[in-house]
Amino acid sequence: MQSTYNGLELPKDGQPIQYSNSQFTIPDNPIIPFIEGDGTGRDIWKASQRVFDAAVEKAYGGKRSIKWFEIYAGEKAFRHFSNWLPDDSVNAARDLRISIKGPLTTPVGGGIRSLNVALRQILDLYSCVRPVRYYQGVPSPVKHPEKVDIVIFRENTEDVYSGVEFKQGSPDAARLLDFLNNDLLSKTRKKIREDSGVGIKPISIYGTKRLVRYALRHALESGRKTVTLVHKGNIQKFTEGAFREWGYEVATQEFREHTITERESWILGNVDANPNITIEENAALIEPGLEFGNQAFRDALYAEIKQTLDSIGKTHGNGAWKQKILVNDRIADSIFQQIIIRPADYSILATTNLNGDYISDAAAAQVGGLGIAPGANIGDGYAVFEATHGTAPKYADKDVINPGSVILSGVMMLEFIGWKEAAKMIETAIEKTIQQKFVTYDFERQTAGATKVGTSEFATRIIGNM
Repeated sequence: MQSTYNGLELPKDGQPIQYSNSQFTIPDNPIIPFIEGDGTGRDIWKASQRVFDAAVEKAYGGKRSIKWFEIYAGEKAFRHFSNWLPDDSVNAARDLRISIKGPLTTPVGGGIRSLNVALRQILDLYSCVRPVRYYQGVPSPVKHPEKVDIVIFRENTEDVYSGVEFKQGSPDAARLLDFLNNDLLSKTRKKIREDSGVGIKPISIYGTKRLVRYALRHALESGRKTVTLVHKGNIQKFTEGAFREWGYEVATQEFREHTITERESWILGNVDANPNITIEENAALIEPGLEFGNQAFRDALYAEIKQTLDSIGKTHGNGAWKQKILVNDRIADSIFQQIIIRPADYSILATTNLNGDYISDAAAAQVGGLGIAPGANIGDGYAVFEATHGTAPKYADKDVINPGSVILSGVMMLEFIGWKEAAKMIETAIEKTIQQKFVTYDFERQTAGATKVGTSEFATRIIGNM
C-alpha cells in the first residue's frame, strides 16, 4: 500500500480496511476514500459528510470514527492532473477497499466514455445494488408507494455496457458485417443492413452466476423471501434466456437447501393439496392446454414432475417449501408493470446490465426519484457506494440540491461495514425531517405546506433529528 495518493498522505490516525478469506475486517477508525463529485456533488458531499460524522459520533460516543481521504475523479481530477481518472485514485480505491462518491460527469469527446463504468470495470465491481424503499412523507406519483421494498441486483460488467461496438462505416464494422452476413448467416434468411453500427452483447456463465449467487446470499442474510430473475429471454434466447437458465442453476445446485423454484412450488403445492394426485394430473394443472402439446412435450413435463418429487419431495414437501426462498423469473417488459401494480410480490430482482439500468430508475421514481435513491457497486473485496443521479451542473454551488442519494448510499456503506446503529440513526432522522416537511426544492414543490430548505440546512435538520 502507498503512503500517498495523488500527492496526499493517508490520515495518520486511521487504519485501512482489510480483506481476507472473503471477509472484511473493519477497524474502529477506517480510512475511507471519497470522491466529492462534479457539479452539485460539491454541495451534496459537504452536507452528507456532516451527517455521517454526526451519526457515527452519536451512535458510538467517540469510540468509532471514519477517517475520510479525498481521491480525485472527474472535472476536479482533470483540473489538477489533466486526467479524468488518475491511476492513484484507482489505486487508493483498490488498496483501501471501500469508498463512496458523488455524481461524476461523462467526459465529452474521446477517452473514457463513463467514469462510473470505468471504475466498475477496473475494480471488477460486478454487482450494482440498488435498494428501493419508501420513506414516509416523500411525494410519490403512485397511490401506495409504501408497498415498494425491492433490492435490485444488476450485473455490472457485461451486456451492452461491456463497450464492444463498431461504428457504422468503419473498416472494423465492414469486416464484422461481411463475416456475419457472408459466413455465419449465409444459409439463413437473416441479413444485417450494411449501413449498421454493430454492438456485441456478451452474457457469460461466470458473470451471471456470481451475480445471482450474490443476490441469493443477500436473500439469506436479510430474510427476504423471493428472488426474481429478470430477462428478455423470449427474444434473446442465448444471452438473456441463458441468464435465466444459469440463474436457476445457481439456485437449484448451490442453494438447494434454501430455495424452491416457482414451478417446483406448483408441483409440490398440488401434491400437498391432493397426496394421491398422479403425475399426469399434476402436469395438467401446471400446463393448462397440455392436451394440445405433442407427446414429446408431455413426456418431458412428466419427467420434470417425477424428478422434482424424487429429488426434493421429502425435504421440501408437506408445506416445507413455503419457508424456502422462492426463485422465479419475469420478462423484462412485464416487470415494469408488475412493480407498479403488484410491488409487494417482489423483494429481490436479479438482472442483466441494461435491464437493471432501466428498472432501478423506474422503481426509484415510485418512491421519490433519483434524488433520494442510493446505490452501490460491489465486487469481491471492493465496494464503491455512489449517488445514482447526475451532476446537474446548472445548480452547482447554489446549496439547493437534495443530498438524499449520497446520504442513503452512506447508510448502505455503514450497514455494509457493520455499523448498523449509525445507519439506522440516519434513516430514522431523514424520515423524520421529511415528515416535518423541511425539504429541498424538489420535494417542496410537490408537498403541500412544506418549507423549502437548502442542501446544508436539510443536513443540519437531519442531524438535529438524530
